Amino acid sequence: MTTALIADDESLLRDDLRDKLAALWPELVIVAEAHNGNEATALIAEHEPDIAFLDIKMPGQTGIEVAQGIETDTRVVFVTAYDQYAVDAFEREAIDYLLKPVTRERLAQTVTRLKNAVASDVPEAAPAPELAQILNLLARAGAGAGAAAAAGAAARAPLRWIRASRGDTTYQIAVDEVLYFQSDDKYTIVYTANGEHVIRMPLAELVSALDAEYFWQVHRGTIVNIRNVLSSKRDGDGRLWLNIRDVAKPITVSRAYQHLFKQM
Repeated sequence: MTTALIADDESLLRDDLRDKLAALWPELVIVAEAHNGNEATALIAEHEPDIAFLDIKMPGQTGIEVAQGIETDTRVVFVTAYDQYAVDAFEREAIDYLLKPVTRERLAQTVTRLKNAVASDVPEAAPAPELAQILNLLARAGAGAGAAAAAGAAARAPLRWIRASRGDTTYQIAVDEVLYFQSDDKYTIVYTANGEHVIRMPLAELVSALDAEYFWQVHRGTIVNIRNVLSSKRDGDGRLWLNIRDVAKPITVSRAYQHLFKQM
């Protein structure tokens, strides 16, 4: 039995996709439907569907952020109204996507590919490095930003210092001293050897300001300073964990970023 989840904040679009899937793939079982990204994340973890149809622009987490955090072998199909730049990126990296409004003909092509993938019974391969980069790029750029905006972000000088708070005191912290960053809603927690600090910048904005050579996003809510990663270890469930210098608790790496640590 092949199972799927549909995530879209527009009920009419969810209904339309469900009806078209029922006609094209009657054996497919829709185990859950999500109204926003946070709900999609929880339902994917609960049901572990074979396939997730994710709208990119949703309240809470975006479809991209949901995909970045998936820990199962769920195959992702993005449903998007993004501009041609994003579509070209999807095409280059063979990321499956559906353009809104979803047509029966285009969905039939996707269904055929998904059926073949499921029938092969081969676990989905870890994404190539370019895929993680594209997901990050799209998450930062947003709809309509285009290649020029992405190139402009890449051209900016990396952040060297940050002003972060602990209690009533504000500190000037060298970015090189940061062990890792952790998302906390609209804020970001900065972990250093001297303790925790808070900055008033969401992780999605911070990632584009850091030096990508040394600061790697390993989860939708975590960026690590790779210079402080001591080792990596995979557990019995296939999850990858990082041991960070001066940090007692290991940090998990989502499946979208595990390829970064193949040599460790």
